Amino acid sequence: MRKLYITFCLLIALSMLLTACGATGGAGQDLKILYTSFSGEGDVPTLDPAIAEDTSSIQIIEETFIGLTNINEVTSAVEPGMATDWEETINSDGTVTITFNMRDDVSWVRWNGEEVEKVKSCDGDDRMVTASDFAYGIQRNQDPAVASPYAYLLGIVLKGAAEFNSGETSDFSTVGVDVIDDSTIALTFLAPAAYNSQIAGLWVARPQPKWLIEGDECTEAVGERWGEAEFFQSYGPFTLKEWIHDSSLTIVKNPFWPGTDEIPVSKIDEINFKMLDVTVQFAEYEAGTIDASDVPLDAIDRIKADPVLSKEYLIAPEQCSYFYGFNNQAEFTNDVRVRRALSLAVDRQSLVDNVTKGGQEPAQWFSRPGLAAAPTIASHPDLGISFDAEAAQAELQSYLDDKGITAADVDLTLLFNTSSTHQKIAEAIQQMWKDTLDLDVKLINQEFAVFLETTDGPNAPQIFRSGWCLDYPDANNFIRDVFASGGNTNAVDADGTLNGIQWVNEDFDELVIAAALESDPAIRLAMYAEAEEILVDKDAAIAPIYWYSLNKITKPYIIRTYGVTGHEAYEKWDILPH
Repeated sequence: MRKLYITFCLLIALSMLLTACGATGGAGQDLKILYTSFSGEGDVPTLDPAIAEDTSSIQIIEETFIGLTNINEVTSAVEPGMATDWEETINSDGTVTITFNMRDDVSWVRWNGEEVEKVKSCDGDDRMVTASDFAYGIQRNQDPAVASPYAYLLGIVLKGAAEFNSGETSDFSTVGVDVIDDSTIALTFLAPAAYNSQIAGLWVARPQPKWLIEGDECTEAVGERWGEAEFFQSYGPFTLKEWIHDSSLTIVKNPFWPGTDEIPVSKIDEINFKMLDVTVQFAEYEAGTIDASDVPLDAIDRIKADPVLSKEYLIAPEQCSYFYGFNNQAEFTNDVRVRRALSLAVDRQSLVDNVTKGGQEPAQWFSRPGLAAAPTIASHPDLGISFDAEAAQAELQSYLDDKGITAADVDLTLLFNTSSTHQKIAEAIQQMWKDTLDLDVKLINQEFAVFLETTDGPNAPQIFRSGWCLDYPDANNFIRDVFASGGNTNAVDADGTLNGIQWVNEDFDELVIAAALESDPAIRLAMYAEAEEILVDKDAAIAPIYWYSLNKITKPYIIRTYGVTGHEAYEKWDILPH
């Protein structure tokens, strides 16, 4: 692939008179091409909205499919997407129906090998995005045969969705999805909540091309292969041009996207995403072959001291949480004293000061401050868990005395997905556990797609690195959606076992379910704070590590926004002549 990449660069240099392969967007050029990278090496797991669960997959889906509503990447405010407006009605049974009025001028498109073209129906007309396409996308996400890891999100809020997903009913008409006409769809939610309209716009409720997946009278069914570049169809500001697995992925501007005030027509023609570890990303950035990059931990001090690089570097808050999950049923970590000792022994302030160095904040609990109804350090300075060496030692010693063993008998493994950043963090925490608890914890890493499978089941390792970025800006999306029974980390498998952290607490479940329905902001905040205390201290089901910050470096000729949501809106970027 390296040879092909160099050849491609030389061709661009000859045809566009560029002086450097990585330079893009200069005067006299035909195309504006942005070169960047995903946050870590390893392939993008999927481009199918029905089954995506990771940030790389969702980033491309965000650019190629637009939801009924949109969450602004900078403000986290809900705004129009494919729906121009919506109306909410409270029903007599306590459910809530939101009727979305959609635009009718958006066509499905595909890359034909030479250019983007509209997809045609069997009668030769343009295939337009309709309410039925949205209904089909929701149906696929909830279909138990598809096995979406994010099915729980709609199952928690959408009427009848959980029953359809569990197989209790096979009749999708029982789900709260009503196609009124081609440009009007009504969704019925179980209860009033500010986040209902936000969830309606998420990737789990995006359209998918039924005619391509299942086939019709003029289209051969391709099934799950529809997400590959040779078949891919979408309708957003970009569509997929090329996907070289484990190497790069390229999206191209969709000239048929009409643009809106919130989601404009892209000024950039193509975006090439490489799949590189952050250290390699930054090396290419300095070489001029990448325009925007994440920042490796060991380069932060040098960047800050460099008169040029420091001006290109940005640190800003990001609505994400970094944590270590415990398998609460595995040997040793099945005892709360061990879990609490491990969490208490993490010197989070030292970690962010001396290892990550990028403006991260030590996390005493899980939900990122700044979310609606989430606790803050100002409101709850003593909430959760923080570094306490003596308490950590006492917790572990109590366990060792009970079991009649020594620290040398405790065999623990920490798993992280392959990344130099995650490795440096793991090595630092490994040393903290050795220094404070005299525990020798083994470190192992796996490529991202394999890592997701390994941590998603009862055989998950005792300790594993994880992170969560907002889907919608409410504490409910963090603490309930991730950790309540039926949520992301605790989704129940078909065999009745629990995924991930293998933990259930009925008091916790009751609290977060009640908090979601509470209308008094002060009471709601107090309920989430109580739930956090159960999660991170009383049961120590996880160890919160830090709240993320953006650490980005961008060439000065790039005009861009900075997404606090974990995703970027590249259609708002531009490349200046340089």
